[in-house]
Amino acid sequence: MVIGAAVVLFIASFLDLTSFDCPSGVDCSDFESRNAWDGLGLLMSMFLSGVIGAALIVVGRAMPGRKVAGIDLGQFGVAFSIFSLWTAFWTIIDMDADAGAGMILGLLATIALAAAAIASPLVPALKAPLVGAPRPQAPQPYGGQPPAGYGYPGAQQPPYGGQPEGGYGYPGATQGGQPGQPQPSQAGQPAPQGQPGPAQPAPAPAGASDFSPFWFAVPVARPLYAEDGSPTPIAELAPGTWYLAVEQRGQGLVAQTQDGRRGVLQDTTGIQRG
Repeated sequence: MVIGAAVVLFIASFLDLTSFDCPSGVDCSDFESRNAWDGLGLLMSMFLSGVIGAALIVVGRAMPGRKVAGIDLGQFGVAFSIFSLWTAFWTIIDMDADAGAGMILGLLATIALAAAAIASPLVPALKAPLVGAPRPQAPQPYGGQPPAGYGYPGAQQPPYGGQPEGGYGYPGATQGGQPGQPQPSQAGQPAPQGQPGPAQPAPAPAGASDFSPFWFAVPVARPLYAEDGSPTPIAELAPGTWYLAVEQRGQGLVAQTQDGRRGVLQDTTGIQRG
């Protein structure tokens, strides 16, 4: 809607600003009606300011988070659009002659442009980014390392005829004796009594297998709170950027930002999973 109103406004700048009725018996062929391009003041303050405002709104939606002097591009676009409507309204009221097609069409275009600009931050469908965030690669488990062992591509292979590397307890590895420790029994000899068996793996904490880390993006800017429950946000998650969810915390998620900070995202509605 913003783009359409800007196109109509630009076309209106080439139409006549005033209209007149030629009296009968009078030659009006030499009379030329002016358009917006004949006056720089009205052209810049009404027509081109609306077109510039629409362009800033579109760029702000395509590249969310871009700011000039600490102000979002979309906010600049809203200001330009409202200023264009303000100029058109008072110009058409102050005209001595009848308003022409260019002025009337320009006023209607500025009304539609300002309405769409104001509604963009309020309607979720209008404030969504025009360009979706690129999907990240499939994440590795949080804190995990890619497997690297004998036969894994890229892992260091032992020399020809050698044995694969392996520590104590590695399947197939030769268990070396330690000073002061009993050696394993030879074949045909009973094993010493009281020797401890292999350590059993610790049980996984409850709920650990129910959650797998994943990438996500938020539809709108949302605060990230500290994990200790402090009410003050420690960061703000911006649309168009992927973040890593590392833990489920009730209805929220423990998320990690690009700079390594971790916090709780309490509002998870409408997030986009990677």
